[in-house]
Amino acid sequence: MCARQAESQTGAPVPMAARLASGQIGLIAFARKAGKNIFSVIPEATLHQTYLRGPANIHYVCDPDTIMELLVGKGRHFPKSQFTRNVIGAAVGKGMILAEGEEWKEQRRRYAPLFAARNLPVLSAHFGETGQDMARAMAARPGEIDVADAAQEATLTNISRVMFSGTETVDKRDVRNALREFTDFISYMSLFDLMGLPKWVPRLKWLKGKAPVRNVRALGRNVIESRRAKRHAEPEDFLDLMIEALEEDREELDTTVDNLLTFVAAGYETSANTLAWGLYLLALYPAVQDDLRREVTAACPDGPVRFETLAAMPRVQAHVRETLRLYPAGALFARDATEDTTIGAVTFRRGDVIMFPVYALHRNTRLWEAPECYRADRFIGTTFPRGQFIPFGDGPRICIGAQYAETEIMVLMASLLRELEFRPSAHPVPEPVLTFTMRPGGPMILTAAPLKAPARQASSAA
Repeated sequence: MCARQAESQTGAPVPMAARLASGQIGLIAFARKAGKNIFSVIPEATLHQTYLRGPANIHYVCDPDTIMELLVGKGRHFPKSQFTRNVIGAAVGKGMILAEGEEWKEQRRRYAPLFAARNLPVLSAHFGETGQDMARAMAARPGEIDVADAAQEATLTNISRVMFSGTETVDKRDVRNALREFTDFISYMSLFDLMGLPKWVPRLKWLKGKAPVRNVRALGRNVIESRRAKRHAEPEDFLDLMIEALEEDREELDTTVDNLLTFVAAGYETSANTLAWGLYLLALYPAVQDDLRREVTAACPDGPVRFETLAAMPRVQAHVRETLRLYPAGALFARDATEDTTIGAVTFRRGDVIMFPVYALHRNTRLWEAPECYRADRFIGTTFPRGQFIPFGDGPRICIGAQYAETEIMVLMASLLRELEFRPSAHPVPEPVLTFTMRPGGPMILTAAPLKAPARQASSAA
């Protein structure tokens, strides 16, 4: 597999890939390296094998049947791993991402309707507005642009509009700065977290201060209380829907804040990173970009891209899914075995850590044809065995915001495609880096140019 951009045997460029570990890694070295980039400790062999035993009590699983048995069968009650709790527990508290058992079931029941398809038209109206703003800003300043930074700005704007829009006392720039600091805080992985040391052992990021968590929690309480005091007659954004659920079920305010921050942590940077990688792939394959642009302009030639127009963009959806295959934002998740369990030829002992290296699963040579190559058509008219493509996880704990995320990415992508042309720049393409999420390891510099009006009209006519 390539750690730098290369060409396939056909001469087509091969997308950038992460550097995985090529040799044996001990437990201490594992923890030290993983704190900077988890990809540096995931064995390269996971790209070619469907099961691998790691150091100490770690298992790497890339077999779709075993994955499903662990997520919906014998292992469905295994909890999130302790190192995950150590990393983000202080930030998201008792929110759904870490809740277990009946507490998790109750929260899932309460919040699942918020992400139902019937609410997506309301939420995607905000996405369409952000997409137009983003396209106009890029068109006004053509040339080189860091699309990773621009994508973060766009998804932060969406969060401001759909989750933090309830008070005039908080400036949008303050919201975005607070959210950036918050996600940077939870993205830092301590050596002590990864080694599983007790929570009372001080972490470096604690010594630097928990101000990012305190600030964003205060912000969350502020907007919730302000919106409750001034309710809209009909829900206009996610915050309205969330408060409706809060008041119907009488959930404690602190838990509601936990879940608001959970949705922010899970949704802001993940969507931004997928959008950035998706634009990079379009720049890499200009013919694909032109095809998608024709599809978008035929489905929605002007005005904000609307939810109801997305059904007429199957190739855009396939492109987003191929992007999620090659660059899954949730590139790894883990569970702790709470009892001895045998699945197939593998026995997981109580206390073992089960790693699901989604990045390697999506590029595994035993599961995919030409896995290192970009082939969006593989997602048109084809289904894959359950457990093979899991960018949002699977089973009862599949990401509650999967539809929200895919809709947001498609709307933003379509909005940009309709107005701009993206090409590679002379700057190097950053390698993927994995901490809390998978992100580009540096600026993603592309060249963006506004399309001439005749070109847009020709695309629309086609």
